[in-house]
Amino acid sequence: MKTLYLVRHAKSSWDHPGLSDLERPLMEKGIERSHRIIGFLKERNILPGLFISSPAVRAFETAKLFATGLGYPLKDIVVEQKVYDGYYERFLDVIYSTPNDTQSLMMFGHNPTITNLANLFLHPGIDNMPTSTVVAIGFETLKWEDVPNANARQLFIVSPKMLK
Repeated sequence: MKTLYLVRHAKSSWDHPGLSDLERPLMEKGIERSHRIIGFLKERNILPGLFISSPAVRAFETAKLFATGLGYPLKDIVVEQKVYDGYYERFLDVIYSTPNDTQSLMMFGHNPTITNLANLFLHPGIDNMPTSTVVAIGFETLKWEDVPNANARQLFIVSPKMLK
């Protein structure tokens, strides 16, 4: 079984109009909400074998929050441009090329791409992944490249509002 955790980055700030989209930082509210999700994951002893993040500051900072909270080495977070580009097909390329000795993968990305990606595997799908939301999907396969043909099942969906 392979497990994919899709994470939408934490709430980001629009307070600095001079910053590019890649440079937008997290809001304190986003950090606080992420900590709720991290607590949920810790209670379930979830520690993915690989973290892959978009290069955008808000996604990478979210990945670092999760890594610190779950005990994943910060130096091992992989930054991947394909996760930022906005095409879920490129996101899929990253998933399919994950080493097969990795049992679980946590990816930090952006809407609408991350919601669209989740909906490829969720039936029924979801309308929107709010910031800091995690969608966990299990695949009955031993190889990441076989994910498209594997039976997929929703393990959980958790958002900060669910954990108030």
